[in-house]
Formats: sequence, C-alpha cells, structure tokens
Amino acid sequence: MHKVLTVALMTSFAGTALAADLPLVDAHIHYSHDAWEIVPPKQAAELLRKSGVKRALVSSSNDEGTQKLLAEAPDIIIPELRPYRTRADTSGWVRDEGIIAYLEERLRRYVYVAIGEFHLYGADADLPVPRRMVALARKYDLMLHAHSDADAVERLFAQWPQARILWAHAGFERPEKVRELLRKHKNLWADLAFRSDHGAGGKPPPEWRAAFVEFPDRFMVGTDTYVPERWHYVPEHAAWSRAWLADLPPEVAERIAWKNGEALLGAAWAKAKKAQ
Repeated sequence: MHKVLTVALMTSFAGTALAADLPLVDAHIHYSHDAWEIVPPKQAAELLRKSGVKRALVSSSNDEGTQKLLAEAPDIIIPELRPYRTRADTSGWVRDEGIIAYLEERLRRYVYVAIGEFHLYGADADLPVPRRMVALARKYDLMLHAHSDADAVERLFAQWPQARILWAHAGFERPEKVRELLRKHKNLWADLAFRSDHGAGGKPPPEWRAAFVEFPDRFMVGTDTYVPERWHYVPEHAAWSRAWLADLPPEVAERIAWKNGEALLGAAWAKAKKAQ
C-alpha cells in the first residue's frame, strides 16, 4: 500500500514539475495600433520570453503591428493577417469591399500562416466579402482563425471542405459541442483564449478533461491581448495555464501547451518561409 502511494505521489510531483517548466505556444496574440507605444515591440517580446512562450501566433489591427513584432522577435512570432485596418472594422467588415483590397495588398507584400482572427457569425459567413476572404486563404494556402459560432464554422467548411480552421476561444461553446465539431471535422483545432472554465480552480472539470483526453492533438492555449493592458497579463496567464495543465496526463499537457502549436503553426510557418 505504501509503495503504491509512494509511486502515485512521485508521478504526481513529476507531472507538476514538468508542467511548471512547460514551454508554451500561444495561439492567440494581438499587437494592434493602440499597443505599439504602451508596450513597444522590444518590451512585448521580452514579456513573451519571460513567460516561456516559445512561439506566438500574432495578428493586429492594422497589420503593421504584426510586422513590427516579427522584426523584433523573428524566432518567436508566427504572423497571421487580420482583415481589420482598425479595431472599428470588427463589426462591419463582412460588408466592406475595401477589406478584400486590404488583404490582397498585404498578401502581395508579406508571408503569413493564416487569415484571422476575424469575427464571423451564422449566415454572414456566406456573404460575398467573407467568401472572397476564404478564396484568398485557399489561394495562398492559409489557415482560417475564426472567432465564430458553430454555424459559421460549418459554413466555412461548406465553402472549403479542405480548410484548416483554428476556432478562436473554442467558440465559447460548451465542451460537449466542441467535441461534436472536432469529431466531425478533422481539420478543426481550437484555441482556449479568454476563457477560464476549462481550468477553473487550477483543474479541468470532468467535461473538459474528457475533451482534452479525446482530442489531445486539437487544442492550444492562448492569451488574447485584445487591448494593450492585457499584454501585462501574459506572464500571469502563462503561469495559470501551466497550473491547470499540470492536472492532465503529461503527454496531453505537452501537446496542448506547445506540441500542437508547433506541429500546426510552426510547421506552417516553416513551409511558408521556404516557399517565399
């Protein structure tokens, strides 16, 4: 009995120690126009390094923020192209033809792994502007980073069955619904940014644990620095993420913490740079 208990405790401590040192791939970072002076590129890069973030998928409104941060930390930053010239585009971009011209101009100049994060819900996914955005993603072989409900995700896959979609915030859906869509779409991944229900109290509840164990290769952590002030939250969020990851089997924790991000985002970035 004592031997069994000792082994169990050693396994638990080993898992906790492993999680405490886990590198992270943050799949949801913004560096928009209002952050550049408050958190200059050098400071932003230092915050990522301090937090143990080995890679970060970065988008910004406008795209100059992503390019500034990429120039400062090319070893960390993986760029994606957000279809917003300013944050004001968030609500009306789906009916703004100028968005397509903006995307086309940036895609001619720079290399990316994805288009997003964009906000898109329900039948709006079938409007002409989002359809043309999907066509551009297909042309340039880019992922789609969708802040969307399940309906819009389904519509995006209907337009492009081979799409690779990163579902921002796991759609703010219940874990049962997330699992339903992950079962249906093999090219769907989910980031866990700006939600805490999956690790409340430092331990995933049973319904989230079941999702992580069933799909250990389909989840990624994310901070979502949607306002400049949240940049200073990056180290705290990294520590919190490692705390709840420590309660998962070590191999599952490693996948969610960084291996999935490296396999999907890191590999896509290496491929894009090679093709440049």
